[in-house]
Amino acid sequence: MNLDAGRALTIYAGALTAAAIWMGLTAAAPASRSAKFDTIDVGRINVREPDGTLRMTIASAAQAPGFIGGGKEYPRPDRRMAGMLFFNDEGTENGGLIFAGKDQNGKAASGGSLTFDRYNQDQVVQLFGFEEGQERSAGIKVNDQPEGRLDFAAVDRVRTLPEREQDAAYRAANVGSTQRLFAGRATDKSSQLVLRDGAGRKRLVLRVAEDGAASIDFLGADGEVQRTVRPAD
Repeated sequence: MNLDAGRALTIYAGALTAAAIWMGLTAAAPASRSAKFDTIDVGRINVREPDGTLRMTIASAAQAPGFIGGGKEYPRPDRRMAGMLFFNDEGTENGGLIFAGKDQNGKAASGGSLTFDRYNQDQVVQLFGFEEGQERSAGIKVNDQPEGRLDFAAVDRVRTLPEREQDAAYRAANVGSTQRLFAGRATDKSSQLVLRDGAGRKRLVLRVAEDGAASIDFLGADGEVQRTVRPAD
């Protein structure tokens, strides 16, 4: 072997050794748990606990999940809106922020909703705003939910039943909210505070119309106004 060939072989061997040492060190080093990006384009982000429990999703309308409860996802075709969903310590949905907006044939439509759910049930508090053409409303709602646990699997099955059978099946699955309070701007352009009884019937309505006219209505169980109080009274 001539001198130049020996020198080349020595350099080559040294390079291989250095590469092997570098690879060993990087393999032994812990993986980085943080990163910085200027822009991320994604369809959906899942936030999970170390054990894999889902705690939050951020998703486009196309990637929005169905209802997730008890460790299983159930279809929810009526929710095709972008937003963020919250999940409790057990990985069951317990609220979210969703929003949408579009203009079809010159008719504007938009909406947003921030909700918080009862444990293993549907929403009990909702902050919302919606617009559809000339119809607009915004405010806060407080709801009652059934005492029992919502039967997630049954809800999925009910959708396949004939419409005439669905109401009873939903009640059996502990589905069905009862609105107790509304405070906000109604579609008739008035500001209102509406209080309802346990059956969801309006019993007290405080209203200020767009022109400033104020009134308080007391209603009976049949929904009829029993007494109205106005400033002149």
